[in-house]
Amino acid sequence: MKSTERWFAMAGVVLMSMVAIAGFAIAIYAAWLFHDLPDGNEIVDYRPPTSTRLFAWDGTLIGEFAQERRIFIPYNRIPERVSRAFLAAEDRNFFNHSGVDVGGLSRAMVKNVINFVQGRRLEGGSTITQQVAKNVLLSNERTIGRKLKEFILARRLETSLTKEQILELYLNDIYLGYRSNGIGTAAYNYFGKSVDQLTLAETAYLAALPKGPHNYHPIRRKDQAIARRNWILGEMVSVGWVTNAEAEAAMREDLVVQSAPQRAKYRDADFFVSEVERRSKALFGEDIYSAGYYMKTTLDPKLQTAARIALMDGLELYDRRHGWRGAWGNIGSINEGWQQEAAAVEAKLPERRRAPFERPDWQVAVVERAGGSIRLAEAPAGENHGNLRGSDVAWAQGGAGLKAGDLIYVARDATGAYALKQVPAVNGALVAVDPWTGRVVAMVGGYSFSLSKFNRATQAKRQPGSAIKPFIYATALEGDFTPASIVVDGPITFKGGNGEAWSPKNYSRTYYGPQTLRKGLELSRNAMTVRLADKVGMKTVAAKVVQYGAVDSMEPYLSNALGSTETTPYQLTAAYSAFVNGGRRIKPHLIELVQDYQGKVIYRADQRKCPAGCTRAFDGTESPRLMPEGQQVMDPIVAYQINSFLQGVVQRGTAARASALGIPLGGKTGTTNEYRSAWFVGFTPDLVAGVFVGFDDNRSLGESETGGSAALPIFIDFMAAATKNKPVKDFRKPKDAVYVSIRGHEEAFRPGTEPKPIERTPDVVDGPKPYTEVWRDGLTGQPSNQPTPQEQPKKKKYVDEIEEEVLY
Repeated sequence: MKSTERWFAMAGVVLMSMVAIAGFAIAIYAAWLFHDLPDGNEIVDYRPPTSTRLFAWDGTLIGEFAQERRIFIPYNRIPERVSRAFLAAEDRNFFNHSGVDVGGLSRAMVKNVINFVQGRRLEGGSTITQQVAKNVLLSNERTIGRKLKEFILARRLETSLTKEQILELYLNDIYLGYRSNGIGTAAYNYFGKSVDQLTLAETAYLAALPKGPHNYHPIRRKDQAIARRNWILGEMVSVGWVTNAEAEAAMREDLVVQSAPQRAKYRDADFFVSEVERRSKALFGEDIYSAGYYMKTTLDPKLQTAARIALMDGLELYDRRHGWRGAWGNIGSINEGWQQEAAAVEAKLPERRRAPFERPDWQVAVVERAGGSIRLAEAPAGENHGNLRGSDVAWAQGGAGLKAGDLIYVARDATGAYALKQVPAVNGALVAVDPWTGRVVAMVGGYSFSLSKFNRATQAKRQPGSAIKPFIYATALEGDFTPASIVVDGPITFKGGNGEAWSPKNYSRTYYGPQTLRKGLELSRNAMTVRLADKVGMKTVAAKVVQYGAVDSMEPYLSNALGSTETTPYQLTAAYSAFVNGGRRIKPHLIELVQDYQGKVIYRADQRKCPAGCTRAFDGTESPRLMPEGQQVMDPIVAYQINSFLQGVVQRGTAARASALGIPLGGKTGTTNEYRSAWFVGFTPDLVAGVFVGFDDNRSLGESETGGSAALPIFIDFMAAATKNKPVKDFRKPKDAVYVSIRGHEEAFRPGTEPKPIERTPDVVDGPKPYTEVWRDGLTGQPSNQPTPQEQPKKKKYVDEIEEEVLY
């Protein structure tokens, strides 16, 4: 008996020891498991990473910056039908339980026994609160420990947040496939709609996706997707959230989605968006990828599209002038399945030689015969034969030629024939700026963003050539010169400190003697410009050109008066705005306004302060006046003088082709040594646009490829589209200027600088003047094509004759 009692006692001790050890082990496990368990209160301020969205001036979505593509939608903006669809699919008792649905969990456990036997995926039975806890605070590992943490955190969340806040987090955080995080992005990626535009059927399909987006892919597993969608519609009927009629109508709908997610349907602004991203990172750092900013940009989509088309067409036109360079591949004989062989050859091409994304009408074709017969790679059988245009066959034969098996790009024209296409080797840029505000309304940084991401509008520093001359003349006019001043256009030689001589030459290699400043700028006289810069002083000129904003820095060398200092199209175009807006240097910008996810303005480009009275109610008196934007860097009358000269460039000078537009227009061509860069910067009263054309390796564009032949046509095409159906406006004239006719042109003068009438007595006859008085600058050479001093005609004997100023 005692032995039996002893054994029972020993068994009891062992059992108690085991219970103690087990309890101790459980305590240790629990301590280890929960030592780093997050506090549910942490989620109160949690916000999932959200896309920064970019909008054009008119509200068009043009791009996104994101780590995870997500559009955050506040709960009060989520349609009730959308939230109910997800509740029907995931947690219909959401508003009744306290974080864990015991009944739902029990049903899931029973069902999992069957799923286990049948080899199906086990169900978790998690509530929406548990899913939020797991997605936000925990990992996705499938362990008992993680599930225990999930239960505890779900209870904590229910005490920290309201049901509405938890559901808001869930609907904005859940991954729904198609690169979509949250219902806002999913609605846009799948259906191209906002959530408030979704149909009942589309809403039910999105609610099917949390169970596994891959399992219900709308294209690859369409039948399963429709079945799951219809099941959810049935659940919504059973709860009473939709009627039978509504559900049945939705079940009859087909499931139609976009073929692929798109960041933005508008795709002409890739260069612009890329530049905004670079500048946004400088302002806000990496937050632009997660903070959900709203960015209003300066882009005008209509002008941007016109700019892209004009630049691409212009570069292709230049490229065509320089000949066919040959096919991009050859497959020899044309056998069955040649399309796959052609695709393999194209895939190996350098990116810069492939068909650009921006030319969706280009097709791959193979040459059957050198005479122009072709086959198309993507046309249906029986419709894949065609012929090249006769002019294109002749163009190709004049270059590298065509032969059977050649792989080429073609585009069908209105007649049904096919145009031969090649990707231009040349490149360029176009920038358009509002001269009054600095808004960059259009920017194209190259022929194709899909072929090269390098932005030549903002990143390519090139010599502007004669496009810099307006700033040289402006500097002179701000000094002692006036529109009546005369400068000699004649040969001139300068000797440097090393003894080397430099003689600037006009493009035409001819000289025209004494000329007004207007004539010198209209006809872009190099010798005259250098003589003028020398007279003003290059140190003064260099300082002024930098002050005007045309370049960042300029050495005081006379050659820089002809544009040998580098600048960007973006910078030079903005600087021309001063000739339109009355001499103000505006700050070009791409980002107009930035708001955070709560709508608070955190950045505004317009930094002007509103004077007193801005906050008062309207009382019938004059509204407060804001100062114009920009810094005054040029006398307004001088700005108009250059404006008028540049209008003459279009009317009579190197850009006369642009006069066909029939609108008030000014501008200046620019061509650098050896035709390496071609420019045209021009303006209307409301818009300044600059065009640059050049090779990326800075090689020559070819003989006679000047700003007038390579860049000006692009400007004309763009400006024709930009001004179409818009009222014609004249340039603003400064009110305090004095206007005098000089050689048939109305010129503006600063008060006190205008020429004065000279009264002469009828009996006094002017005769020839001494040579040293006529050539007051001490020139030692006689200008070519000019009469000698003895041949100078006598001035007429008239009273009130207008005398031109000193002959420089």
